[in-house]
Amino acid sequence: MSSRFSLFERFGVELEYMIVQRDDLRVAPWSDRVLVGPDGKPVSDIERGRVTWSNELTAHVIELKTTDPVASLDGYAEAFAQEVGELNRRLAPQGAMLLPTAMHPTMRPEEAVLWAHDNNDIYAAFDRIFDCRGHGWSNLQSVHLNLPFGNDDEFARLHAAIRLVLPLLPALAASSPMVEGKLTGLADNRLAFYRNNSAKIPELCGRVIPEPVYSEADYHRAIFEPIGRALAPYDPDGVLEPVFSNSRGAIARFDRGSIEIRLLDLQECPAADLAIVRTIVALLRELVAETQLPLDAQQGVTVDELAPVFHACVEQGDAAKIATPILHRAFGWTDTATPTSHELWRTAIARLSPVANASAAEQAAQQVYVTQGTLSRRLTKSLGAAPTPEAITALYRQLASGAAENRMFSAV
Repeated sequence: MSSRFSLFERFGVELEYMIVQRDDLRVAPWSDRVLVGPDGKPVSDIERGRVTWSNELTAHVIELKTTDPVASLDGYAEAFAQEVGELNRRLAPQGAMLLPTAMHPTMRPEEAVLWAHDNNDIYAAFDRIFDCRGHGWSNLQSVHLNLPFGNDDEFARLHAAIRLVLPLLPALAASSPMVEGKLTGLADNRLAFYRNNSAKIPELCGRVIPEPVYSEADYHRAIFEPIGRALAPYDPDGVLEPVFSNSRGAIARFDRGSIEIRLLDLQECPAADLAIVRTIVALLRELVAETQLPLDAQQGVTVDELAPVFHACVEQGDAAKIATPILHRAFGWTDTATPTSHELWRTAIARLSPVANASAAEQAAQQVYVTQGTLSRRLTKSLGAAPTPEAITALYRQLASGAAENRMFSAV
């Protein structure tokens, strides 16, 4: 995303899906069977018009992304769903298909196979340092939202707004209630693993919520330089660069003038993902415009104030109680009662109407969230306290069949 784009002029969206075998949902490390160039050899990217297919760290994950930064998100729920359908058609002869949601419900870490082709030196370096067979590396499918900024002033405004929204994203997008066949009691297990992924080198992730820095120079001083110093003893050949090793919940890319939000779990279908993206964009626009909260108040919020809210939402999802006044103001909450995170999101959605002009599928997706909560909550309700392997497989096969049809999952 180029720095020639100003705030909200363009959007980049990335969706990650897992490849599984159709009969029993076992992990299938076969992305290199569909990411194939004209010469029949595996490639990292295949451009297909508006959407591009790409490889990821592990061979059982494939990414669908906007080929270029786009001026409008209109039509992309349908475009992504069409690509899910096409990949399913290509995987069908192998007995495989794509599986939505942010974590495979029964996968074990030893099933992971790393991508063995382009950029493998980077993946191998991460694996050597962190052992990427863990769930936090090999079993986490996310949605990334990329937003542009044109200069330091725009970066400062966008980064301040994003920092306020990040802690509550699990309450909007949690879809990973299960690990290795068991409901853990956490709403967002993907982010529970993510926050501890790089504990061996804590400078990479920090406290997930980025530090309150509002210029390129300060970002380099506070984030990139400590990452570089911490990596050096583990990476003597300099394969891993600080810019690409930064693992906070939102990362700045000054080389292309954008901030990438990384705390969104993949949903059951692209319409749900796009409805969530539109909701975030609408709230960020309002914050950048200082409608609810002046910039100086936004920039003054510390990591100490925001990190506990993030952890509460990871653990409790949309049921987390939010007692932080600055977030009440950011979301437009005016009641004297302490709201749940779901109530904050419903308040913002009612005021902003982020999908009013979107597709019917996106509108339906948002209505399901408003009335039933996160996908994690709906899956937990549907599975019951002690789901059998057969029940888990049946439910997730149902989710897989609906991904290409933009079909929402309802627990009612």
